[in-house]
Amino acid sequence: MKFGKPLDGVDYQLRKGVYAVIFNAAKDKVATVKTPNERYFLPGGGIEEQELPEESLKRELLEETGHAIAIGPFIGTAMRFFHSRKNGPMLNDGYFYLATLEEKVQEPTEADHALTWVPVSQVQRLLVHEHHHWAVTEGLKAKYS
Repeated sequence: MKFGKPLDGVDYQLRKGVYAVIFNAAKDKVATVKTPNERYFLPGGGIEEQELPEESLKRELLEETGHAIAIGPFIGTAMRFFHSRKNGPMLNDGYFYLATLEEKVQEPTEADHALTWVPVSQVQRLLVHEHHHWAVTEGLKAKYS
């Protein structure tokens, strides 16, 4: 699945990322990280060299929320062409997993990211990236193992 349209003649930097779709018990809210400029994203981020997606996801969740997670079923992959405010033209190759939030084990190291539960009905409006709201929709269809 691809979102966004590449512009002719533009060189897009590929960024592999991994993201968690975490629902509350009622499955009517999803965990997001909110940045100071009121932008919402699924928790997760870039996969570092020599890192497995699952390792990256656990590391990113600790950095952004301070919580450990249990990784559930793989939802799928989706890509998005976009223009990053600080990195220019990007192609995000996103891997999405259902997950559950476990205990808080440390303070977040990314202090400008706030764990925020948003109503599922608002994800299309609030989440910055289209492939993130696609993943929430797909996650609602999936069953936890």
